[in-house]
Amino acid sequence: MQRLLILLASLIVVHSSFSAQPNVVIIFADDLGYGDLSCYGSPTIHTPNLDRMADEGLRFTDFYSAAEVCTPSRAALLTGRYPIRSGMCGSRRVLFPNSEGGLPKDEVTIADALKGKGYATMQIGKWHLGIHDGSRPLDQGFEHQYGLPYSNDMDARPGLPKGSTGSPTPPEDGWNVALSRDGEVIEKPTVQTTLTKRYTEEAVKFITEKKDKPFFLYFAHTFPHVPLFASPAFKGKSRGGIFGDSVEELDWSVGQVMNALKKNGIAENTLVFFTSDNGPWLIMGNQGGSAGLLKDGKGSTWEGGMRVPGIAWMPGRIKPGVAHELANAMDLFATSLALGGAKSPDVPVDGVDLSPLLFESKPLPQRPFFYYRGDQLFACRIGEWKAHFRTQTGYGQPKADSHVPPLLFHLGLDPSEKRDVAKDHPDVIAQIEEAVKAHQSNLVPGNPQLQ
Repeated sequence: MQRLLILLASLIVVHSSFSAQPNVVIIFADDLGYGDLSCYGSPTIHTPNLDRMADEGLRFTDFYSAAEVCTPSRAALLTGRYPIRSGMCGSRRVLFPNSEGGLPKDEVTIADALKGKGYATMQIGKWHLGIHDGSRPLDQGFEHQYGLPYSNDMDARPGLPKGSTGSPTPPEDGWNVALSRDGEVIEKPTVQTTLTKRYTEEAVKFITEKKDKPFFLYFAHTFPHVPLFASPAFKGKSRGGIFGDSVEELDWSVGQVMNALKKNGIAENTLVFFTSDNGPWLIMGNQGGSAGLLKDGKGSTWEGGMRVPGIAWMPGRIKPGVAHELANAMDLFATSLALGGAKSPDVPVDGVDLSPLLFESKPLPQRPFFYYRGDQLFACRIGEWKAHFRTQTGYGQPKADSHVPPLLFHLGLDPSEKRDVAKDHPDVIAQIEEAVKAHQSNLVPGNPQLQ
């Protein structure tokens, strides 16, 4: 009997030590739209692993990226702050290989905070937050890195035929982007056809090696950003063409991560969150994905540009269901720090801890969400109401349209933003304008980084 009690006590101690600091895995797709997964309504792309993740976890219907394009949305996710605060936004929209700036060193990332609490940290995949001293992954709290410095369509080779980037059959030697490990180039040009497979192998290896201590894995996929490539096992297999092939391989990758967590006995102590950096790049046609019933796509502050898939999974901790709560990628910062027992930095943080919703099914307090395009505030949502002060398509419209009074849409009744009801609800517009005024009153923009 005494031996049994000792055994039970040791199990309790082990369980407590693991549950005190859960692992965190954030899987970030690139340019994946709201309508590109079967669990979000796609009739042509088969995503059984993400569907299983949604069935076993919490699927959000109203989850947002914090920006309409990739560099600012990535900065916001890792810092929990609107990118205007860090200077990671502007008229140039994203960082390019010749950009002089990057994520400022004094910004606190999820990796910084969790590393300080004893977490192992790794970044896999696309970075796109700077290539200069101070802004690279190993400068921003990550102990290890494996991936590309920016988008896979950058560093195009001279003489690349026009239209190659969005082609269904892009040339495999068309881009000279480098693959690096811990900051050292190991392959240039990168063989993109096997990129998702190799990313996944690195993720599984990291999980297996770090299973006995808390870890944070930021797994930022290159695809389905164009040019699109897929491994031989997936190429030509989807009804959705090469776009569908790349998404189905991404789905396979998610399944491999889930299986690795289960195999190593740590799935119940690992929060996995899957989402996308922005909506689909619609100007790429069949290679651009879908926002479903939402309006517009990448580059815009219409719903299709920033409302994206969001799925949280932690078996035994997160009750399966569907959340209609308004949440966004900045919340993953506050949530990760809360789980790891890390103190929030002494700067304005815009995300909130989702733990009450994830683990106790408690509603989140109502709060405004601000839609920025570059460093300009275009829209604001409170509850079901969204007001547009300025509108502009993602690409192709040279100048924004201003709206006085703002356009107003009820997103519950009209998620496609077709029926402006501003004239019937001046009280709602007044409430939203007050929220914008409060937000801007204490906003200190960071030094612009996207020159």
